[in-house]
Amino acid sequence: MASSRAVETALQVATAAILLSLPLWAGDYSANQIGLLLLYGMATQSVALCWGNSGFLPLGQSLFFGLGAYVSAFVLRSAGAAGGEWQIILLPLAIAVPAALAYAIGFIVFARRIDSGPFFSLITLALCMLGFLLANQWSSVTGGFNGLTDIPDLPMTDRYGNLYYVIAAAAVVVTALITWLNRRPIGTLWAAVSENEDRLQFFGLATHKLKAAAFGLSGAIAGLGGALYAPHEGLVGPQAVGVALSAQFVIWAAVGGKRSPLGAQLGAVVIGLLAATWRDLFTYWEVLVALIFIGVVRLFPEGLAGAAAALARMAGLRVANPIPEKRIDAHDIATIDLRPAQSTLLSFRKVEVSQGGVNILNGLDLEVGAGGVNCFIGPNGAGKTSTFNAMTGRLPVRSGEIHFRGAEISSSQAWQVARLGVGRKFQIPSVFAQLSVNENLQIALWANRIRPREMLAAAPLHWNSLQRVRTLEKFGFLESNMAVRTGDLSQGMRQMLEFAMVAITEPRLLLLDEPCAGLSAHETRHMMDAITSTVSELDASAIVIEHDMSALEKIADNVVVLHQGRSLSVGSLAQIKMSEDVKAVYSGGRK
Repeated sequence: MASSRAVETALQVATAAILLSLPLWAGDYSANQIGLLLLYGMATQSVALCWGNSGFLPLGQSLFFGLGAYVSAFVLRSAGAAGGEWQIILLPLAIAVPAALAYAIGFIVFARRIDSGPFFSLITLALCMLGFLLANQWSSVTGGFNGLTDIPDLPMTDRYGNLYYVIAAAAVVVTALITWLNRRPIGTLWAAVSENEDRLQFFGLATHKLKAAAFGLSGAIAGLGGALYAPHEGLVGPQAVGVALSAQFVIWAAVGGKRSPLGAQLGAVVIGLLAATWRDLFTYWEVLVALIFIGVVRLFPEGLAGAAAALARMAGLRVANPIPEKRIDAHDIATIDLRPAQSTLLSFRKVEVSQGGVNILNGLDLEVGAGGVNCFIGPNGAGKTSTFNAMTGRLPVRSGEIHFRGAEISSSQAWQVARLGVGRKFQIPSVFAQLSVNENLQIALWANRIRPREMLAAAPLHWNSLQRVRTLEKFGFLESNMAVRTGDLSQGMRQMLEFAMVAITEPRLLLLDEPCAGLSAHETRHMMDAITSTVSELDASAIVIEHDMSALEKIADNVVVLHQGRSLSVGSLAQIKMSEDVKAVYSGGRK
């Protein structure tokens, strides 16, 4: 079977050949028209990069397109007025300024909370409206309603001639760049952010920085389109930063395919050509464009490129999915540097947590020593999962202190706690359902290991570690399902996959919330064995929330009984069973 990656590359090469030869067989007029649509296509690709790849939708992308156009116009006009061309060296500012602004906006918005997507969309829309207002009103700088006119050509180009080749080359490079990034670790991480940002944070990755980087790159791409728009059109007006243009970028991305850089580019070109043709034939041509948009979104949620990819899969094309080698040597093993363990690994000191006026943790005092398996038990609502949430930044601590390995973590975010050596498995498996099993394991292996520059390299795609090999030996089905979409696995398989991912991060403390939920008796025994062996291999500690007493008997070195947000009893399982307080709580005789 052919690889879908090879087909994608072949399509891009064919498209590049068509675009670069277009003036030879279509004429300069058609090339000029297509050139404008390619510029819009770059901005559309920048929207798709954020929306399809990283999971957040910018509704004001014309702000960066127009900003690039205005900066380019300023530079070209000043170079022409001065009678020299040294100012041309400032043209990269038309890309750098939108990129810097987009990164700053993304960093500020995304750093506040992980569910800021809707707010982000509205903020970008509001900024676009503000940009349009400034372009209209700041006449001394922007030219007001009439815009900046008489913009000279780029040096050594003619806007009705060879400028098209510059635009076509830029479009080809942008498409190739986004495709290349999608095949690197950064592309996998962007897809993971889109799929399950919460899980990624618990692997120690600062997702707000990943999203800000994606938005910054999208600003640069949109700025590049705008920078070439100014010499192509010879004028730049407020419509270049208008909401209407931003809406078109979103529509073209949805129709072409928000997950495909080539699809997004072709969406802008094809819909643009249809609109230009229908404009001269039908009075209500906008209605036809709207019907196409509605039809594609309803029938093909991933756009035309997504529909084509689905057909390719049905035809037998396999998705290329590089799998790390089983061989291990010094160059393949990824290591993690952690501080030496301490006698008291984790401590809660009079911790109080409340939500909606309800006290969840009531002055919780608790210490967990280094090494072994600790089990948290208690009735529903006792505060077991809330204890995990409080120490991993998912519930705000109202008062008290939480220390892990000597570091105060009461106000830390999930990714910061994970970087200290805490790994968490959730009660409901939290995996990247749309990614393959192999990609899920790769992301876990990169946790606390991959450096920013390595996100652009191919080497991390082939990383391996001793713990990864050990974990795959425990769960043999993973090896034979590497290319399978994780969402297609059974509930039990996803439970074991998530535990495997946590183990591969090599934490000092494993937080396991009902790891055997939904497992058969055989699978439960297998999971219990995996937990104890992993804790021993890593010389780590584990805190397990579990209701199955037979499972506790197998793994528990120490048991903590929680009740109404407090520690009720601590000791061995035998001691807990003899506790009158515990008997009263479980028999309903104590409140």
